[in-house]
Amino acid sequence: MNSQELKEQIIEYSQSIGIDKIGFASASVFEELKGRLLTQQELGYQSGFEESDIEKRTNPELLLPKASTIISIALAYPSKMKDAPKSTREDRRGIFCRASWGQDYHTVLRDRLEKLEAFILNIVPGATVKSMVDTGELSDRAVAQRAGIGWSAKNCSIITPEFGSYVYLGEIITNIALPSDTPMEDRCGSCNKCVEVCPTGALVTGGQLDSQRCIAFLTQTKSFLADEFRDKLGNRLYGCDTCQTVCPENKGKDFHLHPEMNPDPEIAKPKLKPLLQISNREFKEKFGHVSGSWRGKKPIQRNAIIALAHFKDKTAVTDLLKVVKEDVRPVMRGTAAWALGKIGDASVLEELKRLREKESDEDVKQEMNKGIEMLQN
Repeated sequence: MNSQELKEQIIEYSQSIGIDKIGFASASVFEELKGRLLTQQELGYQSGFEESDIEKRTNPELLLPKASTIISIALAYPSKMKDAPKSTREDRRGIFCRASWGQDYHTVLRDRLEKLEAFILNIVPGATVKSMVDTGELSDRAVAQRAGIGWSAKNCSIITPEFGSYVYLGEIITNIALPSDTPMEDRCGSCNKCVEVCPTGALVTGGQLDSQRCIAFLTQTKSFLADEFRDKLGNRLYGCDTCQTVCPENKGKDFHLHPEMNPDPEIAKPKLKPLLQISNREFKEKFGHVSGSWRGKKPIQRNAIIALAHFKDKTAVTDLLKVVKEDVRPVMRGTAAWALGKIGDASVLEELKRLREKESDEDVKQEMNKGIEMLQN
């Protein structure tokens, strides 16, 4: 069969295994992306989670010899939660971003990519393939843009006409030469809503993100969160959806096409106070299957403490004092002491002063001083 017929067979099979959109791109070097990445690096805008070797991120042949085509896939995920539990004064709740609802998307996409790989190798014996999702070297968004999946938007997401930006992306590099699809025209136009409402100003300009200021990145860090970001965090436990939810292209977009992506409301929007004392085993059992668990429980617990401070939840004072007194991790003790300064009263003030006398960690003492100062004012 010729290359066009092979491409059509791959498209037909992809639809049969639940791939919502598929596109084909040349495996030539991503020259424009290379320039942007170098600029990001020079400005210090990288998160540190991405592949550090820019050549590997932009040259598919370094990843697969004789690479000719990249097949990009997209799976749509839900944007609305059915029967979402309400946050009450007695039981405040946090929230995981939509990309961490349901089963870890890395697992879901790898399943589809492995099936697609097997199909290709069956009809083209001797072909070579290499697939990746998110943690691979290539930029999923750059591949998806070149393959016509959607356009690269000002919020640094790929927006598809069908599903908005609520899509997971993955790709397969292959040495098979297949006809390329046409990249999509940018439809953002003069709209600048995502840039204007970004809580921390992380979207410096449309299409340029300072990852070090992005809440999605900050929720995944494990150290003390800088003061300027704490009030911006709100009740977010993992990730941030603001630049997606304000996007006009996402209005009315909500797809529940894959049962494994549907959220368990008690996991996607959990109660905050129980998170403070959750064990490693309990955390893994409850949250281990979602992508937001990849950094472990520490960032989630720290963010839960900040969320309780955001709500000024007086019912959490006892829980927070327990953290200050008993948690062996300085970040937890210090963040809890700061949170008590936000929500405590005179009795908490005296308790914090006593605890400060016993504290040996200087960073924790500094946070205690912040809490004490807030309680005294």
